[in-house]
This record gives sequence, structure tokens and C-alpha cells, in this order.
Amino acid sequence: MPTTAFGPDWQNYFEVDGLLPNLTTLSRSFAGNVGVNRANHPNATLFFWAFEKVNGSLTGAAASTDPWIIWLNGGPGDSSLRGLMTENGPLHVNGDYSISNNNYSWSQLADVVWVDQPVGTGYSTSDTGSYVADENQVAEDFLGFLSNMVKIFPSLATRPLYLIGESYAGRYIPYISKALFSTADPPVALKKISIGNGALGSLATFEQLPTLTTIETYPQLIGYDPDVYNYFKTQEHLCGYDLNLTYPQSGLFPTLHSGKSSEPADPLAAPALKSMTRRQTLQATKEKARTMSLNKREVLREKRRQEWKRTLTGRPNGTLDPFYGCHLFQELWDTALNFSSPWKGGSIDVYNIIDALNPPIPSDASVFLNDPNTRAALHAPTSKDWVESFDYPFGGIDSPDPSPEPMRFLSELAANASALGVGIVFFSGNDDSISAHRGTEVVIQNMTFGGIQGFTRRPGTPFQDDQGNFAGIVHQERGLTYALFQNAGHFVAQSAPGAAYTFVRDFVLGASTTGLVDSDARTVAGGEDSNLQANVLPGNSAILQWAKGGTTAISSAIAPRRTIAAWNAFIATATAAGPVSTGSGKKHSAAVGLGRGGPWLWGLGLVLAVHFYF
Repeated sequence: MPTTAFGPDWQNYFEVDGLLPNLTTLSRSFAGNVGVNRANHPNATLFFWAFEKVNGSLTGAAASTDPWIIWLNGGPGDSSLRGLMTENGPLHVNGDYSISNNNYSWSQLADVVWVDQPVGTGYSTSDTGSYVADENQVAEDFLGFLSNMVKIFPSLATRPLYLIGESYAGRYIPYISKALFSTADPPVALKKISIGNGALGSLATFEQLPTLTTIETYPQLIGYDPDVYNYFKTQEHLCGYDLNLTYPQSGLFPTLHSGKSSEPADPLAAPALKSMTRRQTLQATKEKARTMSLNKREVLREKRRQEWKRTLTGRPNGTLDPFYGCHLFQELWDTALNFSSPWKGGSIDVYNIIDALNPPIPSDASVFLNDPNTRAALHAPTSKDWVESFDYPFGGIDSPDPSPEPMRFLSELAANASALGVGIVFFSGNDDSISAHRGTEVVIQNMTFGGIQGFTRRPGTPFQDDQGNFAGIVHQERGLTYALFQNAGHFVAQSAPGAAYTFVRDFVLGASTTGLVDSDARTVAGGEDSNLQANVLPGNSAILQWAKGGTTAISSAIAPRRTIAAWNAFIATATAAGPVSTGSGKKHSAAVGLGRGGPWLWGLGLVLAVHFYF
């Protein structure tokens, strides 16, 4: 365990030596557990693994302007070593569990520190009663960790810090930033925060509300069926999810909820499915249902799932479905699993819509990270195994995160960030359905930054990767940057590593002006493409299906040209016509009420709603 005595040779305790000697391109790295300074809890530590950009850049007398990055995965309870090993680190775990170099490692751009947090996550440790109670304690622990890190690597105290993360880090990072802003003598110099596919709003905002946009992006999910589309469009309106985004925005959106007042505010509050694995398949769900000891409520839930309608005949239109209510995300994926090729009877990946591989290609770093040689080289604790996802860290196993979603204080955070010269970056993958981009866009239009609410112009400027390929859309106004990546899922750096690398270099660490609106909001650097200013960036027409031995995609599903042409003709009319009439005939603006969801806790909806996170 770490001590509080930090001398000039302390770095030697953390240096990683002799690990993977065949990977000669690796720079020096340091790893180990560092205390968070929690009173009466000396075993409350966070584990880090840091890679130098060049040898000596962490331990030497680095220039005060040299950037450094902290990367956080989400969960809550996901180890950031997952990000290191499968997304943006110098090591990459392959489908056969071997380890290779990642040519797009962010450690080529700056010194990067991957941190397992909150306490108890990954290789981080905790003792009885030391789990975090809420996000404020997450932030307090993290500031304690930072105060010790700058004793180990003194140059980090004054160098600009870029705090980057994804998913549930969309909760962590705003709270950590707020704590840094309110600290009289912060331990580090925060320069920019960047959040990908973040859980910035309520569960309804980032998961349920974007469902129709997801369908418009990937109509394959409903088999290109106009009747099913119109059904979901009606349900969206009845739930108040058809928010009217204007540029600039007029009026605040309310906090959205998809169920009754007793629905937990935290998306992972229900405990039943936290033990399930990440890339869940329908078959795995069935197997678990068969093997678990069912109580009366679980028996009823399974019965209701089996009774789920097998056709759309007679489905209620013009009223909320009594079973799903406003849990449209769950209803959409049930539709795909029951009726739409190639998902029907197969595999789902709500993180990356185009991936219907069955079985999925593994990206499991546990074999490598739990190897005794690896553990010794990383100075990792021997008292616990590394697992990708740790059962809820908030107050104990199965306890929810009680903290309000950051959307409630982002305007205040933006004002403080602007005053301190700290930039904000949000980005999304277009193929993500669990935390889809429409939710992030709603959050942005609900924020006030630079004295104006939301963006004044609809994002529509293209940006490219280093090969000149279209990478997505970028937009910048008044200290806030937003990007939407094409052909990228929830884990952007995993599915689009080259584009993510370029974006971090040019827009996060760098100061590219592409997409920047001038002070009069009249022109945009790099221009605007009207085709990109639509609400939807069309997804990939080919869906990956089936895998041989779980490691290789051997085919893809593409609908007939006539089907696609007919859909394109339909959707052009459907989206131009506005919302389906349900009596009011008006699209919801800022003032919006929400309908009541059905008994979703008794349906398959619970399977998809609770554990598919970050």
C-alpha cells in the first residue's frame, strides 16, 4: 500500500519494468496504487498506469506548457484499464487474448494516466465502509489522489491537465471539475475537460429520448417498416421526447423521466442485472433466466416477457403502449430481436449498432492483467483480481448513485470554466444507441455558455482524419466543442481509432478552428454542409453478422436496393411532415410534460436498461 512519504526516489517504486519486452515501441510507464487521503481509511486507494510520451517526460523537468491527460472509463465501476487495453492506450488486447501495439495510442500525443476510480474499481482498493457515498465523495477522493500524484511527478502540478473520459465519466468529470473550481489551491492546472457519449442528463434524456433518431439513423432496426416508424413516432410524442431544438435555443427543457416518481434517478439503481456481462446477448439472457433462482416477481417478469406480442398487429397507436410506456429504447431493441434481421434470434450490441456478431469478438484484458507477471510488474495489489466492471461502488454493492445528473449544473460549470480559461468538449459516436448523440445535443441546447443558451447554429462542419477521410461533424462556439463521429459506437476510440486520435490531437489538445463560429455567429470556419445539418447522420448500410470462432466477421447484412430506396422516399416525407398528430398536433418545445411508462420492470426492458453501461 502507498505511504505518505514522497521522496525524490518515489518514482522508482512505481516504474513498470520487464513487461512485454517484445513490444519495443513502448515508452517508460509507471503504475501502482496511490492513497486518496480519506480520513481513517488508509486502504482507500486509486490505481493508475501512466505512459510517458517520451522517456523522461513524466519524471524529468518537463516544460510547464507540456500537456498531460487523465483518462477515465465509466460504469459506474468500470476499470479505466479497459480503455487502455481496448481503446486509446499503447497496448491492445486481441480476440485471441494476445497483446499488440496500438498505432493510435494517445500516449504518442501526451503523457497519459489511466486511473481506476472510484475506490474499489479495477485494481483500486477500499476497506470496509470506504466505498463512495455520492459524486461529491468521488470528487473529494480524486482531488486527494491528485495531490499525491503531483508529489510523485512534480511537473504535473503546473502542466495543463486534459481530463477526458466516456460514458458514466460524464457524471464523474463534471463533479471533479466543480470540486477543482471551488478549491482555493487546486493540486493541478485543469485546462480542458472532454466527455464522450456521456451520461450528462437523466436516463430518459440520454437513453430513451433519442430512440426515434436511432431508428432514423439505422432503419434496419425496424426492418425499414414505415408502420413501425410511425408507431414509434407517436410514442415519442406521447412521452414528450420530441423536443424542438432551435439555434439559439429558447427556453429550458425540464428534467425528463421515463417512469413514475418512484423510478430511481440513477440509471443503474436496479440491482438485478449488474452481474451480467457487458456485450449481452439474448441467448445469455435466456440462460441466466433459466439458471437463476426465481422469486415470484422474477417468475412474473419472465412470464410477461414470454407473452410479449410477436407481431405488430393490434398494437396500440395513438396511446402509450401499456407494457413499455415511455421506455422506447427497450421496446426498439425488443422489436429488433424479435423481428429484424440480422438481430432476430441473435446477438445485440447496444454500444455499437452495426455489430450483430454472434458470438461477439472478445476484447477481454483480464487474462493479461491477472497474470502474476503482469500484476508484479504493475505493482498491483495481490489481494484482489482485476475485473472490468466492479459492482456498484456507491455506498456498497447494489447501491445507486444518489447524485443529481450534471445537466442540472452544467451552465454554472461552464461559467466557471470560462472564467478560468478551461475548455469543454463533448463528443458522440453515431452508432451508439445506449447513450445516443441526440441526448448530448439536448444537453448542449439546455446549457448557457458564453452568455447564450445553446449553439446559435446547427452543427454541420465536416472534419477529416489524417488520411483525408470524412470522420464526422464538428462545431465550436464560445468555449464549447461538439463532435459527432461517423462509423463509431459508444467507445469511439475503439471503433474509430484513427479519427479519435486526430480529434484529440487537433481539437482537444490542439486549437483547430474547424467548425468555429465567429463572434457575430455569421460564418463558420471550414464552412457548413446543409446535408450534415439534418437531425440525422445516416448510418452504415451494412450490419456485421455472425463470426467464425468468435474472432472474424464473415458476412454483412445489406437490405435490397429497392427496400432502401422506398425507405428513403418515405422518411423524406415523414420527417418533413412533423410529428404524428395525437390531438395536440404540436411538437414539444421547452415546456414539456411526460407520459407514464408501463410496468417495464416486469419486462425484458430491464435487461437492456440497467446493465448496458459504460
